[in-house]
Amino acid sequence: MKVLTVFGTRPEAIKLAPLVLKMREFSQIQPSVCVTGQHRQMLDQVLDVFGITPDHDLNIMKDGQDLSYVTQAVLAGVTEVIRAEKPDWIVVQGDTTTAFAAGLAGFYEHVPVAHVEAGLRTNNILSPWPEEGNRRLLSAISRIHFAPTLDAAMNLRSENILQESIVVTGNTVIDALKWTLGRPEARGLLGQIFSQYAPTLKTSSTRQILVTLHRRENLGEKLRNICLAISEIARRDDVEIIFPVHLNPKVQQTVRELLSGRKNIHLLPPLDYLPFVALLGNSYLVITDSGGIQEEAPGLGKPVLVARDTTERPEAIDAGTAVLVGAESRNIADVCFSLLDNEEKYREMATAVNPFGDGNAALKIIENLIRLHPIE
Repeated sequence: MKVLTVFGTRPEAIKLAPLVLKMREFSQIQPSVCVTGQHRQMLDQVLDVFGITPDHDLNIMKDGQDLSYVTQAVLAGVTEVIRAEKPDWIVVQGDTTTAFAAGLAGFYEHVPVAHVEAGLRTNNILSPWPEEGNRRLLSAISRIHFAPTLDAAMNLRSENILQESIVVTGNTVIDALKWTLGRPEARGLLGQIFSQYAPTLKTSSTRQILVTLHRRENLGEKLRNICLAISEIARRDDVEIIFPVHLNPKVQQTVRELLSGRKNIHLLPPLDYLPFVALLGNSYLVITDSGGIQEEAPGLGKPVLVARDTTERPEAIDAGTAVLVGAESRNIADVCFSLLDNEEKYREMATAVNPFGDGNAALKIIENLIRLHPIE
């Protein structure tokens, strides 16, 4: 059975790397990997960490690329790869433009699409944008839907997706987290990071708050408001803000304009996955608009403040591992202060059960791909 796995961004690579590595253990699978290079630098970092060399690299990234260009380039490039490889399955993950366009290429070439992390919904087609649209479109053309949670599976059923095509697996990001934490060098990277990027950081008397922000819908006034909240939080002398700043020029401009020059705000360049996991494990809490971190942080007992108006991961909110704080400065600061000052409230969030699985999602996905082959 030939399985073609396609991804193009850092989050996709992190979540599909455990699947690619696990497939190598099965003699009945001939795996191949196609990367699109939608996010070139950050993608390559993850490939290096997991030791994955792509069989095909479309290398589509260019300055000023927009969604139309990415869609066209991925669709054309993956179509050529499919025609050369003739896979039995094409596997995509999540809700990126790479995932949607690669899935569309498979659909056009009559290759069944397996969608990993299927069924996430905010039920607002514009939030997050374009991700909500991408994942809905993928659901319409996928042959099998690997839902990370029961809630995600229920979303698919409510859209009349056949029950027999839905498999609940947990989220592969937990597989990736477990694999990474098993690397002895992960923890040792902290000292290197701090000495290089945050030499004034006080590790003994402060609690570290990890911040990541990159969502398109937060660019502009919302991002400014979130940064103002971070600035207010940084007035405390018992916290340090660790903020790897996304490469998007609009993010860079706003963040550096509002947060540069503060002694306890450390603006770092984007980090490789391995040192980022080390930072995550060392943090006290997280402020983010990322999707994946809502899944990763609870696995390490770290409360998450989700700086978005909506989330496609309500399981984290329901489980008590995350709080949806939006992009209003006062609310973000108040929720953060409550966790810093109320030990019982912090402990409740930190010890809540992670709803995103046990780290065996990749194995479950592979077993079901094998079960369904040959495809009728």
